[in-house]
Amino acid sequence: MNSLPTQTADEARHPYRRPRDSATLILVDRNGSVPKVLLGRRRADLVFMPNKLVFPGGSVDATDHRIPLATELPNALETKLVAGSPKTTPARARALVVAAIREACEETGLCLGSKPPIPLTPVQTATLKGEWRPFAETGLLPDPSQLYLIARAITPPGLVRRFDTRFFTADISAIAHTVNGVVHADAELVELKWIELGAAPLADIHSMTQSVLDELNARLTIGPLTHQAEVPFFHFRNGARLRDTL
Repeated sequence: MNSLPTQTADEARHPYRRPRDSATLILVDRNGSVPKVLLGRRRADLVFMPNKLVFPGGSVDATDHRIPLATELPNALETKLVAGSPKTTPARARALVVAAIREACEETGLCLGSKPPIPLTPVQTATLKGEWRPFAETGLLPDPSQLYLIARAITPPGLVRRFDTRFFTADISAIAHTVNGVVHADAELVELKWIELGAAPLADIHSMTQSVLDELNARLTIGPLTHQAEVPFFHFRNGARLRDTL
């Protein structure tokens, strides 16, 4: 899940569904004169947002809270994550960060992490299976120390799929390992594309994706990212989209 869909007449007929916690990771390349962000194009036959350019991301998995970290969440980042309603517990905040890193590695092959001060124990290595194998094989653990929260958005009621998404960003320099061959014609993302911040909106980018890009551009224009900056929180009430801050 990477963006916030608008509501159609057909979708509005569905009963209330509680939004699922999800997270995305916006990777930023500042090596040029204009920062660029990484988007991926979803496969054309997917039910949800086919052919759209999205941030890599997805729902929190049941095991995300058990994955060891190279460093614990910065206190200021945790404070932002637990703010707003529905409430988020510190344990859930940690799982959201892990989900963002996991999904980015799984969907793009770009793995954000670092080697812990002490080598991984057999118990830690055993938890790094499945999507986490690239971390285990290189002695890495997911590292949240370079993540910043850019936005939170909740899908409007009435949709078949609802998500409570946290949009994180990190500099491309935080990528410690790359897995080749992840993006291909049969994968969820069939193409990766770097988009300049501040460029004219593209037709194949969802409006909420564009809103988050605009928020990130505004943050970077002010100066270096900090956890003290206000974070927009998009949600819906009586059919209207609201923008609060965390």
